[in-house]
Amino acid sequence: MILKQLFDTKSSTYTYLIASANGREALVIDPVEENVNDYINLLKELDLKLVKVIDTHIHADHVTGASKLKSSTNCTTIMGENSPAETVDIKLKDEETIKIDQLQIKALYTPGHTSDSYSFLLNNCLFSGDTLLINGTGRTDFQNGSSEDAYNSLFNKLLKLPEDTILYPGHDYNGKKSSTIGKEKEHNPRLQVENVDQYIEIMSNLNLSKPKMIDHNISRNLKLGDD
Repeated sequence: MILKQLFDTKSSTYTYLIASANGREALVIDPVEENVNDYINLLKELDLKLVKVIDTHIHADHVTGASKLKSSTNCTTIMGENSPAETVDIKLKDEETIKIDQLQIKALYTPGHTSDSYSFLLNNCLFSGDTLLINGTGRTDFQNGSSEDAYNSLFNKLLKLPEDTILYPGHDYNGKKSSTIGKEKEHNPRLQVENVDQYIEIMSNLNLSKPKMIDHNISRNLKLGDD
């Protein structure tokens, strides 16, 4: 398996390129529009064919590169079935799987950060979008977010995965690239709660400013990045 972790400095977004070493088919998770040419050049460098592109949710902090990648490569666009996006080729149900060559990726519905948030599991690798971060969790104060839903997604789904599951988040703001479920259970300060009410209280007192250009980004992302 080929796995490349790519970082967008403007939005602190991680994009993931995953491919089968045998059939040379590839998928990209959470592409950023400004970096599409870089992704295409990397695909050429590695002699890979992009067949699928996934957005874990409707992003507020950047514009997805899904539409541009589809225009350039004729790949299939994928999101979860709860996504309000208008032009997605395939919408996956919770625990539904997709394949690239011999690799199987399972969709996990993990609402909370947004109502359409999904995570994706490939072998022992979890691509968690904005649901679970390294030493943090995704905010829940816009896009139909819910701290209660986030708690359930975290404690009743993601944290029940094996502790050696490798966590690849959708963002990091401190230069960290990966973690494990076990490490997050032990050290993540937002997970050191005894019940859902304590988690809701933490999330209610974050006092975060909204992302710049949130309305513009969401509007375009509902069309997978098209103007």
